[in-house]
Amino acid sequence: MLSDYHVHTYFSDDSECSMEEIIQRAILLGFDEIAFTEHVDYGVKTDLNCKYENYFKELEEMEEKYRGKLSIKAGIEFGVQSHTISLFQKDYEAYPFDFIILSNHQVDNKEFWNYHYQEGKSQEEFQMAYYEAIYEVVQKYKNYSVLGHLDMIKRYDTYGEFPDSKIMDVVDKILRCVIDDGKGIEVNTSSFRYGLKDLTPSREILKRYLQLGGRILTIGSDSHKAEHLGNHIGEVRGILRSLGFKQFCTFESMKPIYWDL
Repeated sequence: MLSDYHVHTYFSDDSECSMEEIIQRAILLGFDEIAFTEHVDYGVKTDLNCKYENYFKELEEMEEKYRGKLSIKAGIEFGVQSHTISLFQKDYEAYPFDFIILSNHQVDNKEFWNYHYQEGKSQEEFQMAYYEAIYEVVQKYKNYSVLGHLDMIKRYDTYGEFPDSKIMDVVDKILRCVIDDGKGIEVNTSSFRYGLKDLTPSREILKRYLQLGGRILTIGSDSHKAEHLGNHIGEVRGILRSLGFKQFCTFESMKPIYWDL
């Protein structure tokens, strides 16, 4: 099974790529399955969020057109903050998702990519607050499949490396909660694209997840352009095997399906 479980198109505000372009690229690369995971970030975005009706309509058209050539799953990426949980719960109840990534793209309605959240804070302050915000959300919100790019804040840290040893206590709490709830985490291969020195999440976090009994794991490129689809997925599968993982997952109707790495 060759799959990419983190893919954006023009239904996300930061991509101009069509669904069909992605699908054709996936078939060319020999993929068996992809999950489209468009952005929804309440509290920050309004008209820029994925338009569900248009999204599901085009998804259905693409599934019919490419049936037998590629399995296409209806995913979404929820950028949840504690004060927006009720809005995401309504979406979850209203639409037939196969797969949901729970991500943290902002805290207190301040985003990381533009450095508004980090402004005026020390490195330790914004790093620790980021993980505490994730922990607060996973304690309260349970309707998701995997926790996305857990240590993503490393992408947007101009101070440089922040040791995993300083965050592992709260990361441990996050991972225990995720595992207890029967959820998983993703390995996001955009770490290569961003020039990070480690995987996302890091090898140390992945090893801890495995030690704690975590088994639900997806792999996604976080592609916003067709040329990024599937990048480094084969390499990451090899790294995961070296860390001791045996399987990864795809999803259907919010249920994990296990495959050998």
